[in-house]
Amino acid sequence: MYGLDTVVATIVATIVFAILAPIVGCLLAGLDRKVSARMQGRVGPPLLQPYYDVRKLMGKERASVNGSESVYVTCAILFTFIAGGVFFAGGNFLLSVFLVTLSALFFIIAAYSTRSPYAEIGAHRETLQVMSYEPMVLLMAVGFFMAIGTFDTAGVFTAELPAICSVWGVFLGFLFVLTIKLRKSPFDLSMSHHAHQEIVRGVTTEMSGPTLAKVEIMHWAENVLFLSWTAIFFVWANPASIALAVVVGIVAYFLEVFIDNNFARVKWQAMLKSAWAVALVLGGINIAVLAFI
Repeated sequence: MYGLDTVVATIVATIVFAILAPIVGCLLAGLDRKVSARMQGRVGPPLLQPYYDVRKLMGKERASVNGSESVYVTCAILFTFIAGGVFFAGGNFLLSVFLVTLSALFFIIAAYSTRSPYAEIGAHRETLQVMSYEPMVLLMAVGFFMAIGTFDTAGVFTAELPAICSVWGVFLGFLFVLTIKLRKSPFDLSMSHHAHQEIVRGVTTEMSGPTLAKVEIMHWAENVLFLSWTAIFFVWANPASIALAVVVGIVAYFLEVFIDNNFARVKWQAMLKSAWAVALVLGGINIAVLAFI
């Protein structure tokens, strides 16, 4: 009976996440554009400009080089929604991480399926980004388990102290790779949301219309999920900690926006080396210390 309750809770959480996460993510994307514009001395577009862009894409005619491209993107956004459902239903954190990785793989396959040289280069870079952040993300899940005693995210509500108290090194390491996950400069190698960064948009070069709209919606949902991963390290048995976690998530996002507007894009070699070095030093040492205490 417990197993059935868990499945039902996950399905309900997935549906709620699929509805609310894109809305929150759209507002965050709008704030991103406004803040970025202010940093550059511009007025910037309206807050709801990301929504207007996606609505326009939805109204365009379907045109794709390969018919399977849209299917792969649909699978990618579906697994992102399920990952969010698992996380917010109090389910297995590690499973949520694996589902996000599976979503990334479908997105990469979608780019490869177009057979466009520009899209393939973007897919290569997307693969390198996954290889860069994945070790630190896995260490984050392990650190969460060691701090809380379970992979279930519901466990934080019975914890005496927030996870950040014992795995602060893991948390700082995750903040570093969060820049890659949110597709912010200096690590936005595969796809940039800024027109001045490149002539073509890398992994989404051949995507248009509703397919590109789904990619944007998936990106909004991912941002909400990744910021929630950041915030959960500050939640414990005290109900007031939820407000603290929300503040931490907002601060983390605007820190990423600041970094995005003040750092130039690096080469993939620098991204891979720095992400793995951070995972080894901050994540590895933190977990090693916990294992022997």
